[in-house]
Amino acid sequence: MIKSTIQVGEPTECRGIVVAPLYPRSTPTAAYTTLELALGLGFAVTETSAGGSVPELRVVNPLDEAVLLYDGEELVGAKQDRILNVSVLVAAGSTLTIPVSCVEAGRWSARSEKFGAARHLTSPEVRERKNRVLADQPMLRGYAQSEVWSAVADKAARLHAPSQTGAQGDLFRSRESELAGLRAAFPLQPGQSGTLLVLGDRGLCLDYVSRPEAFATLYPKLLDGYLLDALDWIDQPAAKPSRIEAFLTALGDATVTRRPSEGLGDDVRLAGVAVHGSGLELDGEPIQLSAFLTARGQGRPGRIARPSNRG
Repeated sequence: MIKSTIQVGEPTECRGIVVAPLYPRSTPTAAYTTLELALGLGFAVTETSAGGSVPELRVVNPLDEAVLLYDGEELVGAKQDRILNVSVLVAAGSTLTIPVSCVEAGRWSARSEKFGAARHLTSPEVRERKNRVLADQPMLRGYAQSEVWSAVADKAARLHAPSQTGAQGDLFRSRESELAGLRAAFPLQPGQSGTLLVLGDRGLCLDYVSRPEAFATLYPKLLDGYLLDALDWIDQPAAKPSRIEAFLTALGDATVTRRPSEGLGDDVRLAGVAVHGSGLELDGEPIQLSAFLTARGQGRPGRIARPSNRG
C-alpha cells in the first residue's frame, strides 16, 4: 500500500528537523474538499444536543461534494475544543455523528453554536498516543479520552505552557513566535500530497492525502503540529536518510485490516514492528493515511476510563 501509493521527494533539514514531501504515484479518482474550505460553504459541526456529549459531535454536509475530516484536526468553540479520533469522508448531503476527544479538559460551557477549525492540527506525539489506544477499536466513543488528556497535559508541562482550561490551543499560542520562525524553512512543494517528519532517532510521522489541492489546505496545520513536537529537538543531530527507508519498509510490511468507516469507504489500520497507522480507502483507492513510529518505552496502554458527558 505504501510504496505503490507514495513517492518520497527530497528532504529539507533545518536545525535538526527533517521534513520530506510525499507525492502520489497515480492520478486521484475520488473527489472531495477539506474541512477548512467546507466550513465557509455551509458545512457545520455542532454538539450532538443542547446538553452535549464529550466523545461525539454532529456534522451536517449540505454541499454537493464529500468533505474529508482529517484525523487529529482540532475543532474549536461550542462547549469545549475537540479533536477528530479518526478520518471521516462525509458524503454529500449527509448528516453524521463522529467520534472525537476533548482537548480542553477545564471547560464545559458554550462559546458558540458551531465549531470552527483551529489553525493547527494536533501534534504527532499526541496523535500517536491516541491512535495507539484506538488501534483495535477506532470507532469506540470516548475510549481514548484519558490518554489524550494525559498527552496534552504532558506536553503542556514540558513546554511550560499553562492554560486556565487545559486547552491544547494554548500550547500553540504560547510558542507562536518560535513556530513562526521555523515555518518558512519548510515550504509546500508543487504537487505535494503528503509529508514525512523525522526528528533524529526519536520521532517519525507520515501524513498523506490523495489530492494535492486538499493537502495544500491541510499542510499549514500539519506543519504547526510537527514544529510543536520539534521544539524538543531543535539543534539536535538530524536523522540519517536510512531512517526514512526503514520506516517505509516497516509500514509496507505491516498487517493491514479494514472495516466500514463512519462515513464513506473503509477505515484502514496498519500494525507492524514498532510502527502503526490509520487511514481511509474508497473503492480501493487510498484517500488518507497517517502513520507513526511507536513511542519507545511505551507498551500498549491499559484499560482507559470512559469519560462522562463533562470535560
